[in-house]
Amino acid sequence: MAATTDTMTLDPAPPPAQETPADAGIRWWVEGLITLAFYVIYSTIRNQFGSALGGDIIDRSFDNAMRVIDFEAAIGLYHEEWIQARFIDFDPFIVFWNVFYGTFHFGVTIFAMVFLFLRFPQRYLFMRSTLAATTMTALVGFAFFPLMPPRLLTACEPQSSYGACNLDFDYVDTLVDPGGLWSFETDTMESISNQYAAMPSLHIAWATWCAIGLYPVLKQRWARAAIVAYPFVTLFAIIVTANHYWIDAIGGLVALGFGLLVARPLSRLLPGRVRIPQRSSDTLNHG
Repeated sequence: MAATTDTMTLDPAPPPAQETPADAGIRWWVEGLITLAFYVIYSTIRNQFGSALGGDIIDRSFDNAMRVIDFEAAIGLYHEEWIQARFIDFDPFIVFWNVFYGTFHFGVTIFAMVFLFLRFPQRYLFMRSTLAATTMTALVGFAFFPLMPPRLLTACEPQSSYGACNLDFDYVDTLVDPGGLWSFETDTMESISNQYAAMPSLHIAWATWCAIGLYPVLKQRWARAAIVAYPFVTLFAIIVTANHYWIDAIGGLVALGFGLLVARPLSRLLPGRVRIPQRSSDTLNHG
């Protein structure tokens, strides 16, 4: 008889029935402290390669932006400027996408982590490790390929000290005009943020992470449709607000792919009891 494979082995992080966080050896306060410490370390490292480095980093990031634009144009797929131009005159529409850009990135990701922690702890362990590895991988891109986002190509002083003031482009920094909940162009944000951390796009990496993590465990069709659409909606948001080029999204998917590859061994190093999927009895008897 042909061997049959337990469907659990096909899922990198299958959701076991009725398992609790305690069963998986994880505590909410420990996970919260780990997450907070991780993000502080990540942000500190990320910002070491950013705006505070002065004129040299501005020149390097602008040169890299020209390389990206030239490449996209060479393959006939440089459309970011055209896309923003189609919508830029509709202020309420742009404000919505600015708010989306600044809030959903964290809000949906936090929801996914909490939901998986409470309902599917084993899947949480795998997806937690995936997110950590993905985010740390992004630091390689930020360090070695600083990239000026489209919104800064046309930004001039006194609006921004970190833009190229290149009027050959028509991009608008929508966080400044028409604005949203926040802007990089405050003294504090400019001094502590890395405005050239654009490649890879963690907005796309995290949005796709949410889709991968939640889709198999969502029951309602509308919820599954919404989480599948989420990365695509995020792609539109990062382009229409001129925060990224579309190729940054490809970089985000590459970082996520690496995170998925190393998540299983990384999970064994972090708190929690990782359950190793077992082959079914039919497989063991006949395999």
